[in-house]
Parts: sequence; C-alpha cells; structure tokens
Amino acid sequence: MRQAARRGQGLRRGPGAAGAHRGAGQPRGWSGRCAPGSRRPGNWGCLLDLPWEDILVPHILCHLPLQQLLSLQRVSKSFQSLIQLYLANMRCFDSSQIGPAIPRAAFVNLLKDNEVLQQLALQNCSDWLTDRELLPVIGQNHHLHQIQLKGCAQLSRHALVAISLSCPNLRRLSLAHCEWVDSLSLRSLADHCKALEAVDLTACRQLKDEAICYLAQKCSRLKSLSLAVNANVGDVAVEEIAKCCPELEHLDLTGCLRVKNDSIRVLAEYCPKLRSLKVKHCHNVAESSLSILRSRGVELDVEPPLQRALVLLQDVVGFAPFINLQI
Repeated sequence: MRQAARRGQGLRRGPGAAGAHRGAGQPRGWSGRCAPGSRRPGNWGCLLDLPWEDILVPHILCHLPLQQLLSLQRVSKSFQSLIQLYLANMRCFDSSQIGPAIPRAAFVNLLKDNEVLQQLALQNCSDWLTDRELLPVIGQNHHLHQIQLKGCAQLSRHALVAISLSCPNLRRLSLAHCEWVDSLSLRSLADHCKALEAVDLTACRQLKDEAICYLAQKCSRLKSLSLAVNANVGDVAVEEIAKCCPELEHLDLTGCLRVKNDSIRVLAEYCPKLRSLKVKHCHNVAESSLSILRSRGVELDVEPPLQRALVLLQDVVGFAPFINLQI
C-alpha cells in the first residue's frame, strides 16, 4: 500500500513543483493537484492524478471536442480548474466547434487567460462578434500565424489595425466579405505583416488598385490571394501582383470586371509557380491570354471556347455531338 501511495504521489504535482515547471503564459495560481479524496482505491488513480501540463493538456484533452471540454467543467471544481488550464494553453480556437452563436461574455471568458494562440477561426460570427470582444484577444496573443474572420461584418478597420500591430508573424488571413476593410487598414497590415503567404479579400469592395499594389509590394511572399467580387480591381493591381510576388501559386479574380488580357499575359510571364487562376465572369479576359497558362498546366475555372460551345450545344440539343476534340 505504501508503494502504491508513493506511485500516486509521483504522478501528482504539488504547488511548488507546479510553480517551478510552469512556463510563460501559464495562468497564475495553478496547482495541478487532484482534489482531496478523489483517488480511487487500489493502484488505479483518478484521471486528475496524471500530470496536467505534461500529459492531460497536450496529449489527452487536445483530442476532445471543445464543446465536450466545456461541459466537463461542471463535473467538479478540480475538472473546472483543469479545463481552465487547457483553455489558457490552447493553441487553436475555432468557434465552429461550439456553434455559430456564442454568447459574447462566454467568448471573452474562454480566452481571457490565453496568450499562446497560434490559430484563431471566427468565421461567420457577424451576429455577436465586435471589436470589443476581438481586440483584447488579439492584443494579448502575439504568436498568431493564422486568423479567419470571414463574414464578420460587425468588426471595423480597428480590428485589422490591431491584427497588424500585434501579429508580426501572421501567415494566413481571411477577411472575405468584410466590407469594412479599407485602404488605410490594409496598408497597416502590409507594413507590419510582411511574412503573409495567403490573404483572402473576397468582396472587400472598398479596396482599389492602389491598396492592392501596396500590399503586393510589401508582402512579396504571397502564395495565395483572392480579390474576387471586386469591380474596382483592374489590370494595374494584377500586373503589380505578378511583378512583386514571384512565389504566387493561387489567384482568384472572379468577377473582377476591369481585368483584361494584358494583365493576364504579365501574370503568365512573371509567375512561373502559378498553379490555379480563377477568372470566371471576367468578361474582358479571352482565351488568347489564357491559352499561355493553359499550355503550362495551370488550373483555370473557365473552359476553352470549343469546349464551352459543346457544353452549350449539349444543353440545347440534349446530347453530346460526335466531334473529335483532338483535331
């Protein structure tokens, strides 16, 4: 029995050991001890006897859905302390794991002690997310390298400025359908987040060629960029992207009505790593410029003219004509 007790004590971490082992970003006052009287008889210790920081948080709790972890807090005060520790050390937060409508106070409480986030996904949270909830989280997490804010319509340009000032290591950012993004906030992002590799600016309709050019000049490591559904984007922006971003692999220009053949040819000349290009509904882009990219194996979202004609004919007539496409 004494040996079993010694083994159980070896699994626990007392206040002194916890304080010595706790690293930067750990919540103050953490003890990591199992609640008194919670050990089971015999050699089997309770779950809370395992080292919290070394075993439970990084190797067990991380595999459970966030919603279940939050429910686990109601089991006991010890479990509540454990989950609070997990939340303070969580590297990734995705609001979709909880649900589309998170009470504002609950969101603030979930991340109030976290200073080590690396990925933050808050897409389609327009019903509740404002600057008041987001800015404190951004301000205390300087290691974020991926942020997803698609469809967060209640934010303002101050959110993007805060991101640019607090997240110098940012790699991926989605601002799709965030019409509050303007040229000044985008310039701030370009000035401070030069390691950006993927940016989604779909339907950010305030942005014009000048702002996009500035982004391309400052963020030359861009590999993926979406400017879709913005009639203000034209050849000037696309040509500057081509000349400044040689690593570019994916470009979405869907619905950019001012883009023409000239800029597509420049894109083909300066972007040898381009793998996909979307130009659907770009009515001024013709096959004469796309054929260069098509011959290189670049994935395009529009069919060649002959193929489009055959598809239309099939829709009208109701059968595929017997035509040798290799002629």
